[in-house]
Amino acid sequence: MTSIGADAQHCIDNKTKPLGSLGLLEALAVQLATVQETLKPQVDPARIIVFGADHGVGVAGVSAFPVEVTAQMMTNFAAGGAAVNVLGANAGASLEVVDVGVASDLGHLQGVLDCKVRGGSRNLIHEAAMSHEELDQALQVGREAVVRAVADGHRCLGLGEMGIANTTSAAILVGLMCGEDAQTVTGRGTGVDDQQLTWKQVVVGDVIERLTGQSDDPLECLRQAGGLEVAALVGAMLEAPAHRLPVLVDGFIVTAAALIACRMKPSVRDVLFFAHQSAEAGHVLALNELQARPILQLDMRLGEGSATALALPILRGAAAILRDMASFADAGVSTSA
Repeated sequence: MTSIGADAQHCIDNKTKPLGSLGLLEALAVQLATVQETLKPQVDPARIIVFGADHGVGVAGVSAFPVEVTAQMMTNFAAGGAAVNVLGANAGASLEVVDVGVASDLGHLQGVLDCKVRGGSRNLIHEAAMSHEELDQALQVGREAVVRAVADGHRCLGLGEMGIANTTSAAILVGLMCGEDAQTVTGRGTGVDDQQLTWKQVVVGDVIERLTGQSDDPLECLRQAGGLEVAALVGAMLEAPAHRLPVLVDGFIVTAAALIACRMKPSVRDVLFFAHQSAEAGHVLALNELQARPILQLDMRLGEGSATALALPILRGAAAILRDMASFADAGVSTSA
């Protein structure tokens, strides 16, 4: 534990409460203090960033929804009608929606930032999802989103995504990073039926088998089997530590991106806070690999950054406890009988 971390733990231990009685809130407070290098951490103002992109594998029947839904949901974000809009506003967070690779032209939408690298990734069944140049560009989109948030004065980020078929991509990445098979890491995503799930597992298994020899190269795994929005998420996480910026990780897809980012740069793990454990198969494996304790467990599997909005008030409360709660000495409360 760093010096500031030790100081924060000492501070928490001497608040007017039994030792450890606030449970996970205490660990969150110490981590926040360590990330921001202060005993008075702040998470406001906070921003949720949603990166959207299409996946070439989406045409292969691995999703219960057609690929057109990605663009339709980006329109819904712009109109303020999605879950992340409602939950983010309720949590007091602003929202930035970034088109990093949606197949449709969204230039007419107010409230969607055009950072399109290309109109969707390639079909990972047959070829690499991205070229080296496209991967670099998508990573940079994520980095620039963080720089933009910091320049706007934000002190905490939530990361979310939108992309039909991206649970297929995430399952492959989790399988490769965790050394697990397709049956273990592949879930129903948007709600595929049993026949579609079996086919999805075949797709995931074939790609994992093809890339197993490259599992020690997380960047190449990302290029081969990721998505443009997943790459942007990785770029954002790689950038955050330089700004001492706490990052709330959403569900399965964002956690898959976290596996890649932490494998590339282990210090990224220090700034990550995990909003929830989703109902998607494989998410608990990814969380365990990252030694992460999720803040919430609500059987959600929506994505969009929705859980980061729900977890933000808890993170805000953890910061307030460290910053504002009285110590035994401050309050004149006895610590022993």
